[in-house]
Amino acid sequence: MSSPPSDDLARLRVDIDRIDSEMHALLMERGRIIDTLIAIKARQGGGSAFRPAREASMMRALVSRHKGLLPLDTVEGIWRVIISTFTYVQAPYCVHVDVSRGDAGIRDSARFHFGFTVPFAPHMSPRAVVEAVNGSGGDLGLLAVDAGPNAGPWWLQLIGPSTPKVIARLPFVERADHPAGMPVLVISKPLADGTARDVVLESVRVDRWRESYVQAIGDLGGEVMGAAAHNSGLALLVARPGALGPGVVRQALLGAGAADVRSDEIGAHAQRFVAPQPGA
Repeated sequence: MSSPPSDDLARLRVDIDRIDSEMHALLMERGRIIDTLIAIKARQGGGSAFRPAREASMMRALVSRHKGLLPLDTVEGIWRVIISTFTYVQAPYCVHVDVSRGDAGIRDSARFHFGFTVPFAPHMSPRAVVEAVNGSGGDLGLLAVDAGPNAGPWWLQLIGPSTPKVIARLPFVERADHPAGMPVLVISKPLADGTARDVVLESVRVDRWRESYVQAIGDLGGEVMGAAAHNSGLALLVARPGALGPGVVRQALLGAGAADVRSDEIGAHAQRFVAPQPGA
């Protein structure tokens, strides 16, 4: 005779309880490994706990292997909280966020990618975020790629060897229905290692705007991410493939008619990974 349905349900609930217990045990084991890692880093003189290249690689692998009933949003969110919280345990930090255009979208991004354990500090301009990160011991800043017309050329604050730099673009995994899909840049004080350089960002100053700039940078495989008046000229935020040399943006803009082109690297991030659509 077959087992009554109630017996089957009871066995399934036992299996769920077992899996929950194993998951908790694995998280505690991860914590013990992190504890050992902290001790080793302390003996070696410390160092930043942020590893943007590794995080991007982990998230791509997660998406590539995921299948089944559990939504990808849930899996990605769980892993982001695990990664960010264990990074916080290694070296406490705060996330400074520009909420000058309203805080709903960027707050969702901050909480999805960093959880609720990591402190959240709102600011009313990109400039204030950069200043807060610069004055911190190791905090992060979150800035919308489209910071709005009143933001000004905030990326000029990232010029210089010791100023904060862009270390990531979120979300690591892009898809049309992402619950925290607002494109944002993450800044921190310069990292000694662990960075990703698939895409390099440059702060470029030119004499004025020309429509030909977009095509010229696009032909390189890059993009003009921002433009704002600066003194008597124009400041551009430009992304280029990291495989290209540092002078190619300047040469492309000169070829597009720009004058007095000056460019400074202000950070880099991993290549955006677009998740395949279900059933594709």
